[in-house]
Amino acid sequence: MVFSLALRFVRDRAGAEELAQDVFLQLYRQLSRIESPAHATWWLRRAVCHRSIDEVRKRKLRPRVGLESAPEPADKTATPDLLLQDRLRKLVGLLPEKARMVVLLRYQEDLDPSEIAETLAMPVSTVKSHLHRSLTLLRGKLQKQEVCS
Repeated sequence: MVFSLALRFVRDRAGAEELAQDVFLQLYRQLSRIESPAHATWWLRRAVCHRSIDEVRKRKLRPRVGLESAPEPADKTATPDLLLQDRLRKLVGLLPEKARMVVLLRYQEDLDPSEIAETLAMPVSTVKSHLHRSLTLLRGKLQKQEVCS
């Protein structure tokens, strides 16, 4: 029921699987409050509906980009821009502590958001928020520096 509702609402199998998994995780955390099988069914139905609506709203704000629209990877044999690396290293150093650690674990240690969340004992959504905000901030500061120089 949970997966079926999610799939029909978000129209994306992978997204529906993740959403259903989140709902069942929420249920596990709330298990002590569930009074009967009927209450569990009602709770699951309500939770999947709310989570599905939230997911669709998020997608409207952040549409997913298909792989075919992504640019080809850059040539790895080109010499790296040492000045850019130095500026980027300094800018990352100016980030708040948690955000800086999330960025370092993601891009230096190549951990995915769930591994970072486990390592730092924070929700995956918080990790993703830190990454998004940090990258937006770093891009903005790099563009400002390019315009000034």
